[in-house]
Amino acid sequence: MRRNHSTTPRLSRVLGSLLLLAAAGVVTLGADTTAQAAAPTPLDRVVPAPASVTPGGTPYRITRDTRVRVDGSAEVRRIGAYLAGLLRPATGYPLPVTDHGTGGIRLGLAQGDFGAEGYRLHSGAGGVTLTARTPAGLFHGVQTLRQLLPAAVEKKTVQPGPWRIAGGTLRDRPRYAYRGAMLDVSRHFFTVAQVKRYIDQLALYKVNELHLHLSDDQGWRIAIDSWPRLASYGGSTQVGGGRGGHYTKADYREIVRYAASRYLEVVPEIDMPGHTNAALASYARLNCDGVAPPLYTGTEVGFSSLCVPKEVTYDFVDDVVREVAALTPGRYLHIGGDEAHSTSHADYVRFMDRVQPVVARYGKTVIGWHQLTGAHPAKGALAQYWGLDDTSAAEKAQVAQAARNGTGLILSPADRTYLDMKYTRTTRPGTDWAGLVEVKRSYDWNPGAYLTGVPASAVRGVEAPLWTETVTNSAEIDYMAFPRLAGAAELGWSPAVTHDWNAYRVRLAAQGPRWDALGIHYYRSPQVPWPAR
Repeated sequence: MRRNHSTTPRLSRVLGSLLLLAAAGVVTLGADTTAQAAAPTPLDRVVPAPASVTPGGTPYRITRDTRVRVDGSAEVRRIGAYLAGLLRPATGYPLPVTDHGTGGIRLGLAQGDFGAEGYRLHSGAGGVTLTARTPAGLFHGVQTLRQLLPAAVEKKTVQPGPWRIAGGTLRDRPRYAYRGAMLDVSRHFFTVAQVKRYIDQLALYKVNELHLHLSDDQGWRIAIDSWPRLASYGGSTQVGGGRGGHYTKADYREIVRYAASRYLEVVPEIDMPGHTNAALASYARLNCDGVAPPLYTGTEVGFSSLCVPKEVTYDFVDDVVREVAALTPGRYLHIGGDEAHSTSHADYVRFMDRVQPVVARYGKTVIGWHQLTGAHPAKGALAQYWGLDDTSAAEKAQVAQAARNGTGLILSPADRTYLDMKYTRTTRPGTDWAGLVEVKRSYDWNPGAYLTGVPASAVRGVEAPLWTETVTNSAEIDYMAFPRLAGAAELGWSPAVTHDWNAYRVRLAAQGPRWDALGIHYYRSPQVPWPAR
């Protein structure tokens, strides 16, 4: 596996890692440990790694007199209120949000070389200034600001502080525009509140796409007015035979609204033509023989398929896509397309040729799993690659050819980014069909050079999927996602030249106390030098 190393000489990298270790308290290099504890977090000790850091100057200290100052726009004021709301419980300070005065923490929009999501953070004795071209950039800057404060700032009761932000300037913007995480709500259903909790966790690491896997063999999770039994019957169970559940349209709108407030775009997935048993069980006429199968609560794959020759199949697809698209302001609609083992290749191609124009008709861009590249990907479509390092050369070549022909790729290699893979053989929950995926393995690869023959420009981003055959609650989501989610987020955001496992593991270790403060039940990998609790 190729790695994209920094061009900095090896000695400098080693010294840099030692300095980061010293900052984390892993080694002291003779420094006084009390002074270390009081020192503000260095500007470069955040996740994802920022593009550019110029340290220097006096730190800024948040006090009872600090104000959050915003420019005149309603969106910036909302972000300022969000920041103040994060900081008030632990600091105990009022932190009023105002558009008057100077100093304090200032948020503002301005023209500059920020891109769509970049920002600049400048800190000095007189205050902290966050500047971006867009509200999304400001919001991402707020997440960096959080990490520059002590982890105790995340607690909901007053903490002693002090609340200091290191002096200097940080400039940042993402490597990829698509930085995603997928949550499978079909194998096990998760409530709106549980999804919101995950959204807040994703936002901390500048993830901007929430892919919701809304349908599968075990459950249909979104209300469709024109086909009501999909949700009421098809959504009535889950893996293991639990009660399941589904989102009303109001529920789904609330998830979309909340995600947007954290600058995440929701990508709904309706998986087809396979992974469709819940739909087939709900409506007999969707089956070629007109007989509805029973609901399914197991974990096998590849046995179900919509009936490609029947016209009612395309009436069904049109209705579902139309209703889901109308609820989704984002750009994308995911049509699945993986593991369609019960569909012949000819029928698969025929189906995809019929369905992709339906997505376009309702104003969305198609995303499909990388098996879509074996059909005729529509112009502008994205293919999500979930193969392994040792996936066959022929399958990889098919994906690479599609990429050279203009199909963009989202990289989700299962033996790197699938968050449901076990860390070790003793991990509970999780599966291991793609192998055991410890923290280093999940982080130490380069998306821009992962697939041979794929132009770097074809890679649109990275996504970390969490399948839930064995994941049943928020604590299990936490444990499987963290710490690996942070690494996937960094691969999507940070410049390739910042990629260095030895430096990353120290920055990652510093996240542990923050996750403790946030109540995130994470895996304390022995590969990471976590601070003692």
